[in-house]
Amino acid sequence: MGTEVETSEVETLVPLLHSETTEKPRGGGLLSEVDIPPWRDQITIRGLLVSALLGSLFCIITHKLNLTVGVIPSLNVAAGLLGFFFVKSWTGFLQKLGFSGKPFTRQENTVIQTCVVACYGLAFSGGFGSYMLSMDQKTYELIGPDYPGNRAEDVKNPSLGWMIGFMFVVSFLGLFSLVALRKVMVIDYKLTYPSGTATALLINSFHTNTGAELAGKQVHCLGKYLSISFFWSCFKWFFSGVGDSCGFDNFPSLGLEAFKNTFYFDFSPTYIGCGLICPHIVNCSVLLGAIISWGFLWPFIAQRAGDWYPDNLEANDFKGLYGYKVFIALSLILGDGIYNLIKILYVSSKAMCNVQSKESSLPIANQKDDEDEDSMLSEEDKLRNEVFVRDSIPPWLAASGYVALAAISTATIPIIFPQIPWYLVLVCYILAPALAFCNSYGTGLTDWNLSSTYGKIGLFIFASLVGSNGGVIAGLAACGVMMSIVSTAADLMQDFKTGYLTLSSPRSMFVSQLIGTALGCVIAPLTFWLYWKAFDIGSPDGVYKAPYAVIYREMAILGIKGFSSLPKHCLEICCVFFLLAIVINLARDVTPPKVSKFIPIPMAMAVPFYIGAYFAIDMFVGTVILFVWERINKKGADDFAGAMASGLICGDGIWTVPSAILSIFRIDPPICMSFGPSST
Repeated sequence: MGTEVETSEVETLVPLLHSETTEKPRGGGLLSEVDIPPWRDQITIRGLLVSALLGSLFCIITHKLNLTVGVIPSLNVAAGLLGFFFVKSWTGFLQKLGFSGKPFTRQENTVIQTCVVACYGLAFSGGFGSYMLSMDQKTYELIGPDYPGNRAEDVKNPSLGWMIGFMFVVSFLGLFSLVALRKVMVIDYKLTYPSGTATALLINSFHTNTGAELAGKQVHCLGKYLSISFFWSCFKWFFSGVGDSCGFDNFPSLGLEAFKNTFYFDFSPTYIGCGLICPHIVNCSVLLGAIISWGFLWPFIAQRAGDWYPDNLEANDFKGLYGYKVFIALSLILGDGIYNLIKILYVSSKAMCNVQSKESSLPIANQKDDEDEDSMLSEEDKLRNEVFVRDSIPPWLAASGYVALAAISTATIPIIFPQIPWYLVLVCYILAPALAFCNSYGTGLTDWNLSSTYGKIGLFIFASLVGSNGGVIAGLAACGVMMSIVSTAADLMQDFKTGYLTLSSPRSMFVSQLIGTALGCVIAPLTFWLYWKAFDIGSPDGVYKAPYAVIYREMAILGIKGFSSLPKHCLEICCVFFLLAIVINLARDVTPPKVSKFIPIPMAMAVPFYIGAYFAIDMFVGTVILFVWERINKKGADDFAGAMASGLICGDGIWTVPSAILSIFRIDPPICMSFGPSST
């Protein structure tokens, strides 16, 4: 009954949401088997053991990156690959000993990948290199007791007890916040979730009957570009030196002046692959956002240094240009996300109100519409849709789970952090689902999970609400609540996309997310504790500098003063961009499809405002390759673009594992290739 109700409620969304990115993700054809095991059989003991092992490994890698450079790449692809390798090695070993076991299916492989991602994701969203570390004594001392607003009372040093408890009370809510919208996001909006799509194609290639001609060619294409991407990433590593200014990732390919404003091609296979998978309008929107922000807006504001904001500030100081970047990007994101959320709620409510009259008054017309819609889908898409809606998670379970967990968390967090009142925690949980939708929607378009950005806005607002007496700790705790919800919600939707493409049951995916999250609540604090006890974490002269710890604490101190501490005209510009996002979305909805398909997507435009223009150029290169390919050989592009893109993303993603291991053992790249102006 749950499946029937959910399907009928949202099946009329498709025509009304036609203005969204409705291009089909490229690459299918690898599903030659339709023997799908029941959802309970997709979760196995061996799969959970492998998930715990890989989750521990990836938590160690994530902590290493968190405490050194502060940037965490997507490890979805590596999780899928290593899960396949470990289970196949184990089953092969047992067969040699004369034992037989269950066949290893693509669904079990997907469940392992989902569980691993849920586990290691908490090593990032748990804030072990950011907001949680900002509370400790060392960060307080680094900023200095004489720094205005930096109080000795606002210190809470890490300990396993409260860290594990905090993880358990905040980490599960994101899983329940958006699960009811999974069909809208994956089937109706057809969001690409590039990393999830690439992971799915890789898993499908492992489990495909390569006797099928097209599938065999796609597997060969994926393997070829995976190898090229992997060895290219390995080659780049040798020139990346120590620090963040060396190597091909900092190649001023468009000139040094453009490089200063982040306009350069950084030779990233991942983002070229994203450009091949994402619809053209998404890639063009990202590039347009980069041109508006880094080409015009930020240089214009930078010229007002000394007038609009103090000159000679640090790059990450909210009182300067960084404050404009964060809040203006958030304005576009929130404007787009809230508009689409309201539209979904309106359309869903209208559909539920009309469903009875629809069934009684126009049964023949409705049946014809459904048949026309079905006829436009391939057999694979029909099968995917059927599997995706068959084992549904009842909406009442998602809603009641969220309410129950929010109640427990609202009562528990003030015990862990007495500085934050219970009613402010409750406000966090009222606002969080809308922000989780915005983040999941943006991740589906561009593959960027901006949970840390949402966490910063929560930090800023709640620090200002509490004030100087405990506002620092309260803001950092609210940041943790917000980051956990929006990050896990985006990860869940990314994994739902993987499950959709691999014919995995949403119910098994959801259960594996719950198990992976529970593992992460224990493994992530334990692996961080190893670093905390073994190394001098936070030392500016050490290996593990934890660069974001000081930044987050300074943001909380700044937040105590409220929006008045923002640079001049920042709030006014934010309002303009918020309204602009709504106007653009209205234009996309009211204009004919032949016009609306050329109107940019505000959410995609917003990402480079904060991140930089370089990845927009990479994605645009990918979309140009696809555009030319489609003009030369449309069928070849439809058949192989997804496999090529997935290979590029997978190879680069797999390289992050050996490169992180080299870093853990302090093996640095031997060459630093950098560029500067000629002296002549």
